Amino acid sequence: MIKSKKILALVCAVTMTAGLMACGSKETGNTDAAQTTESTAAETKTEETKAEETKAEEAKEAESAAISGTVSMAGSTSMEKLANAVAESFMAKYPDVTVTAEFTGSSAGIEAVTAGSVDIGNSSRALKDEEKAAGVVENVVAIDGIAVIVDPANTVKDLTKDQLISIYKGETKNWSELGGADAPIVVVGREAGSGTRGAFEELLKIEDACAYASELDSTGAVIAKVASAPGAIGYASLDAVNETVAAVALEGVEPTVENIKAGNYFLSRPFVMATKGEISGQSAAVQELFAYLGSDEGKEVIKGVGLITVD
Repeated sequence: MIKSKKILALVCAVTMTAGLMACGSKETGNTDAAQTTESTAAETKTEETKAEETKAEEAKEAESAAISGTVSMAGSTSMEKLANAVAESFMAKYPDVTVTAEFTGSSAGIEAVTAGSVDIGNSSRALKDEEKAAGVVENVVAIDGIAVIVDPANTVKDLTKDQLISIYKGETKNWSELGGADAPIVVVGREAGSGTRGAFEELLKIEDACAYASELDSTGAVIAKVASAPGAIGYASLDAVNETVAAVALEGVEPTVENIKAGNYFLSRPFVMATKGEISGQSAAVQELFAYLGSDEGKEVIKGVGLITVD
């Protein structure tokens, strides 16, 4: 009897063990199946993503291939850095388009686009009424600040608007009159026809009233002159200013992008890419260039050269 009970217990134990093993196998099988399903779904999603990326890339290449031709620009030397950066990045995006730029001064650029010898006239000033009357359209692509620069040794760090006007009209002749060293003020500016000069004199309302000691034909020449001439003062595009000169504050406001955007710095101007007629009437390549300038990618190029986007 005892022996029979032992045999029965042994049979039950074996049966229970077998049942547990069977359940474990079933659960493992379910887990493996779930993992396989998840893996398959992930692979499908990856393949779909790759297909979408490939499709987007093909569309991008097709778009680039559809645009071809040339875009010619001429004008402001202050816009040289912007024009070159835009040309380089745009041609990288549209390899079948050739963009050329000459830097002949704002007025010369407007004359060229008016005559139809270039597609775009670069101007670092607003267009005049007579230029608009001739059919030239003002397309503002960026905003630039004009920095007033002095040689690095100058102790005068801030000027009022009236002081700046007095200096450029030749009324204030020595830095000692402004709290600086006893040294003559050397007034440096751009040549007639320069957009920077036009904007500077217009903003200060001193057109044809300046007493220049030197009138130079490029932004770089002004910076070099001021850097090397003790007592010199000049003006230049904010994005072109480097460590060889010191930019003074005006009315206590530093020439920074933030201050210009806030409207606190009074020496600022538009960078214009003028066209003969509306943009919509230009070639496909020119239209695409303006579309590029308004895109996120184009705005990064504008910001990359130290300028302010228009929106």
